[in-house]
Amino acid sequence: MSDYQSMDKNALESELKNLKAEYEDYKAQGLKLNMARGVPSTAQLELSLPMLDILKSDSDCLSVSGADCRNYGILDGIDEAKELFAQMLGVKPENVFIGGNSSLNMMFDTIACFSENGVAGEQPWLLQGKIKFLCPAPGYDRHFGVTGFFKNIEMITIPMTENGPDMDMVEKYVENDSTVKGIWCVPKYSNPDGITYSDETVKRFAALKPAAKDFRIMWDNAYCIHDLTDTPDTLLNLYDECLKNGNEDLPIMFCSTSKITFPGSGVSALAASKNNLDVLKSRYKFQTIGYDKLNMLRHIRFFNNYEGVVAHMQKHKAILAPKFELVISKLTKELGDKNIASWHNPNGGYFVSVNVLNGCAKKVVALCKEAGINLTGAGATYPYGIDPNDSNIRIAPSFPPLDELAKALDIFCLCTKIAAIEKLLDK
Repeated sequence: MSDYQSMDKNALESELKNLKAEYEDYKAQGLKLNMARGVPSTAQLELSLPMLDILKSDSDCLSVSGADCRNYGILDGIDEAKELFAQMLGVKPENVFIGGNSSLNMMFDTIACFSENGVAGEQPWLLQGKIKFLCPAPGYDRHFGVTGFFKNIEMITIPMTENGPDMDMVEKYVENDSTVKGIWCVPKYSNPDGITYSDETVKRFAALKPAAKDFRIMWDNAYCIHDLTDTPDTLLNLYDECLKNGNEDLPIMFCSTSKITFPGSGVSALAASKNNLDVLKSRYKFQTIGYDKLNMLRHIRFFNNYEGVVAHMQKHKAILAPKFELVISKLTKELGDKNIASWHNPNGGYFVSVNVLNGCAKKVVALCKEAGINLTGAGATYPYGIDPNDSNIRIAPSFPPLDELAKALDIFCLCTKIAAIEKLLDK
């Protein structure tokens, strides 16, 4: 009998004894394997190495407008970079602001700007007392870290569904509570579930009637072109839908090349309405004289156009897809009939989200750590690091080579079984 929840006490104890013996064997190997964060592998980084040799002469450093990209100026980025990111984000170039290497930096600056300067003619958020931010969960821990940094922001957990955030809850909060100022979203291949928001979800976001004029949707489209299969998900264009509803000021959209070229030296961008950009530029003009235009130019020359980016992502897919296939295969083989875990099979993105038995996630992560497997901390995918069910674990398979990934997954599944049986025996 494989279903652990149907096994009697004696059978569970016998199974646990065997599993613990296997676990001790792994511990004795002194392993150091990492599935903690969505870090591109060395093979992925090597795909973009030719970019480093592209700019070789004075003339190579000129933008299409004739500006010398080695010098000061051009606060919001060179035109050709705006054009490229406009296609990635589904907006017009005039709606785009090009930043440095980190879209997370631009998200933090956006929250800081609205906190200190306000938006939509409203008081700065810092002067409004306690305000709220909606946080779909499981979600991206660094999003929660940003809003958690600002002490007057209370984070509200919104459950994720197969179609995106629970929109009944989102609408109830946004349309009836003027202290709700924003929501975090990873709309395509969400972190960590790998869910793409349905057309209905996007349309409901675009049709929101916020009680607060300064409510904003933080639309982090980090995985907009990070497909892993030949049948990728499609995401409805939020900005177009907002325009139809006269709500073009609602979204602030973000993306970057961090997992396309070099995470440490990519290019980031945000897109927003003119009203929002005017507010954000009022901060940026004092913060910087302009971001790294040579890096923008390197990226443009390397890709040539949006089609070049899409072709480049096929190379990433060839490296990543077998790793994700291995994850799903191992989970299915080792846990599929045990009735102690469930998981999503994403068509793209960087993570696989696993839900173990309630009350077991911290134990699984701790057991893995003892055996030399580094995972994202249990609870990290929820605001304040508190998973109410202690069940969600984020697996990041991108960095390890396949042989190391296979061993790490074997140990993860083993630890999941041990934690589950111990939980069941405690009942």
